[in-house]
Amino acid sequence: MSSSFQRYRRLRWLRRSSQTFFFLLFLYLLLQTNIDALDSPDAVPEISAPVELFLELDPLVAISTVITTHSLYRNLFLALIIIVGTLFLGRFFCGWMCPMGTINQMVAAVRSGRMQGKQRLEQNRWKPYQRWKYGVLAFMLGAALLGSTQIGLLDPIALLTRSMALILLPAYNVFTHDIYGWSLHADLGPLSILLTGLSWVTHALLIRAETVVFDQTFLILLIFVAILLANRFITRFWCRGICPLGALLGLLSKTSIYGLEKHASLCTDCNKCALNCQGGDNPQPGYTWHQTDCHLCMNCVASCPEAGIDFRFFPKREETTQKVSLTRRAVLSTAGAGMLAVPVLRAATHPGRTPDPTLVRPPGSLPEKEFLSRCIRCGECMNVCPNNALHPTLLQAGAEGIWSPMLMPRIGYCEPTCVLCSQVCPTGAIDELTEAEKAWVPEAGKAETAGPPLRIGTAFYDLGRCLPWAMAKECIVCEEWCPTTPKAIYFEEVEVQNRDGDYLYLKRPHVDPALCVGCGACTYACPVKGAPAIYITAVGETRNTQNRILLEQDRGTSGKRR
Repeated sequence: MSSSFQRYRRLRWLRRSSQTFFFLLFLYLLLQTNIDALDSPDAVPEISAPVELFLELDPLVAISTVITTHSLYRNLFLALIIIVGTLFLGRFFCGWMCPMGTINQMVAAVRSGRMQGKQRLEQNRWKPYQRWKYGVLAFMLGAALLGSTQIGLLDPIALLTRSMALILLPAYNVFTHDIYGWSLHADLGPLSILLTGLSWVTHALLIRAETVVFDQTFLILLIFVAILLANRFITRFWCRGICPLGALLGLLSKTSIYGLEKHASLCTDCNKCALNCQGGDNPQPGYTWHQTDCHLCMNCVASCPEAGIDFRFFPKREETTQKVSLTRRAVLSTAGAGMLAVPVLRAATHPGRTPDPTLVRPPGSLPEKEFLSRCIRCGECMNVCPNNALHPTLLQAGAEGIWSPMLMPRIGYCEPTCVLCSQVCPTGAIDELTEAEKAWVPEAGKAETAGPPLRIGTAFYDLGRCLPWAMAKECIVCEEWCPTTPKAIYFEEVEVQNRDGDYLYLKRPHVDPALCVGCGACTYACPVKGAPAIYITAVGETRNTQNRILLEQDRGTSGKRR
């Protein structure tokens, strides 16, 4: 075998090692937002790892954010690393770093190993459907031009983060939790000890001890499973035909100085290079190599025993095309469709109007229109929430805001000392806060907070369900759970007569809207089953000066611009 053949085989193993490393790094960072952030009741939640690193490296996230907001938030400049590398090397991110690409490749490998050579060879030829991804990219960027960030719905890093954070990790958590509970009571003799220890390791050491659930996730699961199943029919179909990030990197790779050079005189037409091609880019001599579709997986050169193809800098390009095979008319029409989609999405629920009262956004969220221009629905804020309070919307924010975060206080409340969601947001949809800026609890040694609290909503009572009001029964749970100082819930002592004619003294609760921050602790703790007797609405939120109860209510700030 030639030395170049051996060299490329080693390079292919290096690529596989790189894929494994970055996939494990992605999982590690994701787990850092999944562990219990509160070690004790008095602890301040914090995360030390750069959990949003992959999203900050994503060029599509950076470019779409710049288009919608005309600014570059925080660490999104890190995307320049991928952009510059692609300009010189080609789509190395797709073949060497992308965790979504790695999963697709693993699933496709199972199917490819069972396919006949002729069928597998035909599948790996370049096909016209591989142009679809450029249309998807144009559509998403067209929507971004009118201030609507929809790119996160199909961006591979945001999609994988959302799918794993909201579905796969919680499902794994529930499964291992149930197995661990079953193993404690199973009568399997000596195997019980081994099973209990193994299930404890797989559950307690990797995932947070508390089982979490997320609402409205079935559609997210359906889309993710469909992407994986597509690989059973077409190798890396998502990467080849749909992925908008792959399309962007393909466009950037047109200028790359590193590429494939073909030596027809050495080729024996064994077609081994095409049999293992991940990008479907026609690497074999005699066919036009599509440079913008190559993932740099190195499978083709590592499979060629005759050195008939070779990767090198400044290659000869007699059998190479750098075109994306998409007409200008198609680009303009799909971009125009993306722009037209924005007013259509906003026709029913415009972000500038009074929002759905149940749509309570996380603390630090920008005004709704700006929020939707930045939020990429990655799910990091929901995954990091220690109380499982944040969940993806369905249509509460309209079709434009699908899967963006909202507070569901019946499941979990916003922890007074927690600002993790603002720290992990990669695009600034949730502006970064400190505990002092949130101001929900007094600073150490001070009776009151330094400034007005950041409000996300206001609590209201349903008097027909509240025990002291509707049934003359004692209950002070909501006041006990209220975290503000002084408490936003106070009591009115009244004398009431029960049906037996006896007189009772009751404490009937009221909400002071000037003190309520909308954390949802009262709703979470309300002992009334089903619909709670006290609920939270977005009325009074700091970020929207038009959504007020009291004219004199302090206006605060609507989010710092970055």
